[in-house]
Amino acid sequence: MRHTLFAPWRMEFIENHDAEKECVLCKIPNAKMDAENHLIFRGKYCYVIMNKFPYSHGHLMVIPFRHEKDWTELNRDELLEMNELTQKALRVLKNELEANGFNIGVNLGKAAGAGIEGHVHQHIVPRWIGDFNFMPLLSETKIISEHLDQTYKKLSSGWGKK
Repeated sequence: MRHTLFAPWRMEFIENHDAEKECVLCKIPNAKMDAENHLIFRGKYCYVIMNKFPYSHGHLMVIPFRHEKDWTELNRDELLEMNELTQKALRVLKNELEANGFNIGVNLGKAAGAGIEGHVHQHIVPRWIGDFNFMPLLSETKIISEHLDQTYKKLSSGWGKK
């Protein structure tokens, strides 16, 4: 049996993804609209943002400011800050969303599933015991249990805590 789940927010990604002339991951920090873009933190070399099309609520990405598609071309400072920000993100997600586990990963190239293959970025996906409900198993549908704006407020607040 086939089911349809209405998800109109996905159309923005579908229509604009390939049409973008400028890299969206470069455009976001330059826009200086952090709350609207759910940008949580700006470091010296990288920034942390909520994924607009998350795998689960609280899905974060750590992204170097410098436009680079090849992980092996990132410099030492970028790599160090990416790891430090990932470590901080784990703490915040544990404290603010009570995540039980995490998937951390980088998709390099279209063959590896990169949605934005021109600008390297690292995903941090919080997970909870029991979060494997029937929707992804039977209908390839994910359920996001909290609005991005609510999650953004929690994570932004938590980011400033020690």
